[in-house]
Formats: sequence, C-alpha cells, structure tokens
Amino acid sequence: MKVWIGFLLALAPTLHAEDWLAYIGTYTSGASKGIYVVRYAPETGKLTPIGLAAPSVSPSFLAVHPSGRTLYAVNESRRYSGLANSGSVSAFSVNHATGALTLLNIVPSRGADPCHLTTDRSGRWLFVANYSGGSVAVFPIREDGSLGEASQLVEFTGSTKADPVRQEAPHAHSVDVSQDNTTLYVSDLGNDRIVVFSFDPATGKLTQRGQTMLKPGTGPRHIAFSRDRRYLYSFGELTATVTTFTAAMEEIQTISTLPKDYTGPQSGAEIAVDPTGRFLYASNRGHNSIAVFTIDAEQGRLTPAGHIPTQGKTPRFFAIDPAGAHLIVANQDSQNLTVFSIHPDTGALTHVSSLEVFEPVSVVFVRVP
Repeated sequence: MKVWIGFLLALAPTLHAEDWLAYIGTYTSGASKGIYVVRYAPETGKLTPIGLAAPSVSPSFLAVHPSGRTLYAVNESRRYSGLANSGSVSAFSVNHATGALTLLNIVPSRGADPCHLTTDRSGRWLFVANYSGGSVAVFPIREDGSLGEASQLVEFTGSTKADPVRQEAPHAHSVDVSQDNTTLYVSDLGNDRIVVFSFDPATGKLTQRGQTMLKPGTGPRHIAFSRDRRYLYSFGELTATVTTFTAAMEEIQTISTLPKDYTGPQSGAEIAVDPTGRFLYASNRGHNSIAVFTIDAEQGRLTPAGHIPTQGKTPRFFAIDPAGAHLIVANQDSQNLTVFSIHPDTGALTHVSSLEVFEPVSVVFVRVP
C-alpha cells in the first residue's frame, strides 16, 4: 500500500546543504495527484519521502530552470480549459526549505499531449514537444519564472507509416538544446527523423535548417550527447536501437539495446550519458532493463557492457544524479522508483533501494542551497 501520498510537507525531514530535492512527475489517471518530492542523499542514494509538492494534471515530464528556482511540467492531455487539441504547461516556484511547489501559471501547450520540455541555456525560453499535436512550441520565460503565451509554433506534417499504428502522423517526442545555445534538435517519432533548428537566443525564434532521417520504423524518441558534444545518440523507441551520429549528423553506428536472444516486446524509453562521458545507459520497456554501454571517446562508438534488471516494470524514465553516483529508475507500471549505484570504473549498476510511488514517469534534481 502506498501511504506517502498523504505525507504532509509540514512534517518534511530536515533538508541539509549536501542533500538534493528529487521531484517526481506522474500520470494522474489513478491515485496520483501530481508532482511529488523526496529528499535525495547523494552519498548513499537514499530517498526519503516528503510528499505531494503540487497537484497537477499528468505532469509526465519535468524540467528545472537553470537558476534552480523554478520547475516546469508538461500536462499531458488533449484538452485544456476548453481548448481542443491542446494540453498545457505549468510553471512552479520551488521552496528549497520544504520542497513545496507554488503554481505560478499554466499556459496552453498549443498541441495535444505535450510530452517533453526543456529550457534554453539562458533560462529565457522554454521549448515543448507536443506528441499528438506533432508540433514544437516556444514560450518566453518571465523574470519571475512564469510563462508567457507561446511565441512560436512549428507544426510538422507527414509520417513514414512504417508502423501504421504508431507512425500514422508526425509525433514530436523530444526537444534538446545544443551546449552553445544556438541549435534545437527535435525527435519526430512519426517521421523517423531528427529535425534541426537554428535558435536565436535574443528573440527565441526557431528556423529549420535541416533534418536527418533514420531507418523507417525506428521511431526516434529521445537523444543524448557525448560529453564533448562531438557525438549525438538517438534512441529508437520502436526498434530499441541507439544510432550514433557525428555533430554534423553523419551516421556512425546503430546498435540494439536488447540481448541477442531476447524475443519479447521491445520499446525503448530513456537514454543518458553519465557525467564522466564514459558510459551510456538506455532503458528497455518490455525487457524491463537498463542497457549499459561503454563509449569510445575518440570514435563515439558504443560497446555493450550488460543489462541490469530495473527491479520493476516499464522503466519509462531514469535520471543520473548530478554527481554521477546513482541512477534512479521510474518504473511506471510497477509504481516504484529504484536506485542503483554506478561503479566509477565499469559503469555497472548495483541496486541500492526502492520506493513506492504512484505511476512515476519523470525525475529531476534540485540542489538544496
């Protein structure tokens, strides 16, 4: 029985400067009420429940402002405040003393089922991927962290239909900003492509400058960058494969995230490179594992280094802590978070602890000042 849903923020454990707050996005079709918060101890990986940080409708992906003072959440739905074919985006101020979130405002996402978001490096703009809407929206961020109405909407068209069920239309699945804050990469699952935009930080304007096609039926979902930004790794949801590209978007390698003898359902979810840049991790729904790869620093190529069971079902997301010491998995269907320590030399994962949470699907960290 999951009882911490009623845990009072007023009774939160004392937060120390060496601790972090970990916010958990969820789906709210069942018992969940919104965004939850736990205390994370980086030395041990221990998670201590604090409670419901803020009620919110299906906050399925979270992002933190570079200042650490504001948290943003997509509200993954198809109708907001009477608007058809639009979800919403919520902005919250962060109380570092208690972990509570205070709603600043909510704006329409300008497309159905927003599923991913990120700020630019300056913290002046927010990008949102609308999955069913097949679009990307840009929002100005005000001085207080709240959001203005969308300043630009880019709508995609077409689809490969290689998978007639999942690729019947364009599906923007992720938005990622380059380190120099001049480029936005958008994974379009429905069109088997990564769309590249030039980004003007002064105006927030996006201008498409190219696209890179993947093998039909791949269904690109999320991407990760090598530490030196020389390579980009695209995770194909439908094929559970990682495709490696150079910074110029030239394909180098495509490799499966599943064991060679596995014949069950496949569905790639999250992908990330650890802070040292030596290891890449990818979560497999169906197989319920984290695939571990070592990274060739010179060529960017991946070498399989094993599969670790997630101690749960449907690992929709995972997050590596800022120190690179632990990896936290959000197992959506078994409704639990599982914490793994990361071996500094091999990248191997060792299960440390678990915590029951209603339908967890996103995790972000905020440092306690």
